[in-house]
Amino acid sequence: MKLLVSAEKGINRIGDALGWFTSILFILLMLNVVYDVAMRYAFNDVSIGMQEMEWHLFSMVFLLGVPYAIRTNGHVRVDIIYERLTVRAQAVIDVLGGVFFLLPFCLLVAWFGIDYAKESYALGETSGDPGGLPYRWIIKSVISLSFFFMAITGLGMILNAINRMMNPMHPQLGKDTESLDAQGGLS
Repeated sequence: MKLLVSAEKGINRIGDALGWFTSILFILLMLNVVYDVAMRYAFNDVSIGMQEMEWHLFSMVFLLGVPYAIRTNGHVRVDIIYERLTVRAQAVIDVLGGVFFLLPFCLLVAWFGIDYAKESYALGETSGDPGGLPYRWIIKSVISLSFFFMAITGLGMILNAINRMMNPMHPQLGKDTESLDAQGGLS
């Protein structure tokens, strides 16, 4: 039991780190947009590279933010049914959904995304626009990386569900686990 709780805590740290990193990327995205708008309207200067950087940063915020959403239980679910179930039934649904849907899908996308990025690297793919960003393989590799992290945080969700099945008092993801952790509740 203690091993499962420790593994869940370790995986949660990865999800928290991704949430922090995504926050930094979002700030960079906002600064990029402000710069781009200021240059366009104040100086009548347009940079294709900066415009492309906007969608690169937005893609990274979205792709690397989803593992954090899984970690904090902020993802979309059918709450009408789920919230009315017992803690044990919710945990069973989380385990089955994670094992049969989330993990296989994430691992497949992560695996096949590697070839997508490798092909882009081998071709030396760059932006099709003059003045655009080079090294398109970097943003394409984020796809595989993000789905790998989704699988890891999905494993943390599954461990949380198993811990809730074994101990109904174990906190659900996103339900004040941070304060319990600080009090030693997840130690």
